[in-house]
Amino acid sequence: MAINGKRLAQACAKAADDIKAEGIRVWDMRGVSNLTDFVVLCSGNSMPQLRAILRDVAGNILELHGVKPTHTEGKADTRWVVLDFIDVIVHVMDQELRDHYGLEELWKGAKEVSWQAGT
Repeated sequence: MAINGKRLAQACAKAADDIKAEGIRVWDMRGVSNLTDFVVLCSGNSMPQLRAILRDVAGNILELHGVKPTHTEGKADTRWVVLDFIDVIVHVMDQELRDHYGLEELWKGAKEVSWQAGT
């Protein structure tokens, strides 16, 4: 059985957390955006950490759920990478860029989703 969007978003957040990504947040975009159902946003503070987050999120989701991103935009060197799983879009950003662009404000109309175990 295929994993649904919410569970996929939560799995992406958990994979990011496992590699020590920071500021992990998940939003339910249904009714807010027609681009995707869920958005995951997380940060890293160095190029090696950004690369590790990208590697582990994509790798763990493929290994555990058989799903891989249909498209990836950017590279760790650009400090902002988007993994597009269709129903879920994962933004992995350098903290400085995240602060500058303020995506949280852009999505303030969306409901935040809990991704931590037991919540």
